[in-house]
Amino acid sequence: MSAFAEPYLITLPKLGAPDIGYISVADGQGAEVPFAVQRVFWTYYTPESIVRGRHAHHRTEQVLVAVAGRITVITETAAGGLHTFRLEGPHVGLYVPPFTWHTMQYSHSAVQLVLASQPYDEADYIRDYDQFRTLVRNRAAG
Repeated sequence: MSAFAEPYLITLPKLGAPDIGYISVADGQGAEVPFAVQRVFWTYYTPESIVRGRHAHHRTEQVLVAVAGRITVITETAAGGLHTFRLEGPHVGLYVPPFTWHTMQYSHSAVQLVLASQPYDEADYIRDYDQFRTLVRNRAAG
């Protein structure tokens, strides 16, 4: 991973057919997920008016998947680039690298699955936006 990686979409395998249904697979540190998965969690029943996320991570890498519904993810990279991603299919994931500020907004029926490279650690979270920008500047300079 470079000093500051960029977020990107991952297309997961979509196996099956309309008459029998589909399965998608994400192998940790395989072709689909660029890290060993250490934690899995999901969010659901989030009101459409709520914006979640509003943080970055020091170390954790994530892949976000809308297994149901629609999720709009806005990322800000360490270099300041803003990107908007619309996750609407359970066979597409969004890779979110460390030092990427991100927010998510959900359709009412959305279920978000998150694959994470690290177990939960509150110290890994950067929850203050100004602190995020300062850390990024300091890391880039040092």
